[in-house]
Amino acid sequence: MNAGPPTEPAPRGRHATTPSTTTEADPPRGGAASRSGTRGTPDAAAKAARSDRSRAEARLGWYLAGPAFVVMLAVTLYPILQAVYDSLFNYKLTAPDDRAFVGLNNYVVILTDSVWWRDLGVTLFITVVTVVIELILGFALALVMHRAIKRLRGLLRTAILVPYGIITVVSAFAWFYAFDITSGYVNHWFDWVPGVGPDLNWFAQQGTSLFVIIASEVWKTTPFISLLLLAGLAQVPGDLEEAAKVDGATAWQRFARVIVPNMKAAIMVAVLFRALDAFRIFDNVFIMTNGANGTEVLSLLAYRTSIGQLQIGMGSAISVLLFLCVVLICFIAIKLFKVDLAGARGEK
Repeated sequence: MNAGPPTEPAPRGRHATTPSTTTEADPPRGGAASRSGTRGTPDAAAKAARSDRSRAEARLGWYLAGPAFVVMLAVTLYPILQAVYDSLFNYKLTAPDDRAFVGLNNYVVILTDSVWWRDLGVTLFITVVTVVIELILGFALALVMHRAIKRLRGLLRTAILVPYGIITVVSAFAWFYAFDITSGYVNHWFDWVPGVGPDLNWFAQQGTSLFVIIASEVWKTTPFISLLLLAGLAQVPGDLEEAAKVDGATAWQRFARVIVPNMKAAIMVAVLFRALDAFRIFDNVFIMTNGANGTEVLSLLAYRTSIGQLQIGMGSAISVLLFLCVVLICFIAIKLFKVDLAGARGEK
């Protein structure tokens, strides 16, 4: 029986391709591409949905905060621009017709005067000492309020926040009368402390005057920092603390390595707000010493120059320099903490 011609062996090597091989190889590649495309489509749709949602939230934020921002800008921008304009003139309120343009001469006079640098040093000293003490005490009070028994939390928070609700002028007068040599009771209550006696005049020298000023400021505004830090403590995940406790971390290690890193944004806001407020201190110094015995601060210097001596040009220049110092403090605080508030809110 004729079996037909012998079949040739299939070619081998690089060029050994057949139509069937090509036909069978192409569909898997096409199928894989189609499957990857199918998988990529939901990701793109999810990213687009997130982008639309973020844009909608941004628009809502501007709708809610925009009117307040415009009003605040209108209220604050005009006085700042007016102060900058007046600082370029030699202008005294008692002689309004003798106004003369002097350019930056007022700034040169201020920055070459030792009074400016002395008052700047006093202001920075009060700011640094008060903020450091308030941060430590505020953290302690925030932890107490956060860990307190549930039934006592409301009462405890109310009691701690009472000093912050008192008007600054009233608080300053209360501390002044408490330490005054004639009407005060501190000298009689604490005469057992070395150096304290009935004849001690707290406002007769720089050291004791600054002590009373700083103490009154700390007592008044520590509740504000504790309130901000309490809000930050509420954002620390409890499971992280429990995990650290299970791993054998001590209370200090949990505080330093778990609580503080997760509160960095709240700490920055608290320190920044209090530093700006402390740098502009005026009421306590004005009421207690009126700047005597080396306790004058920059706000009091601007007040005396503008209101006391009626030198509007020079006083405006001091105010502008004070404003620039505040801006510099904001810049340093933001660069020092390196906190991304958007990331801290989980918007990354």
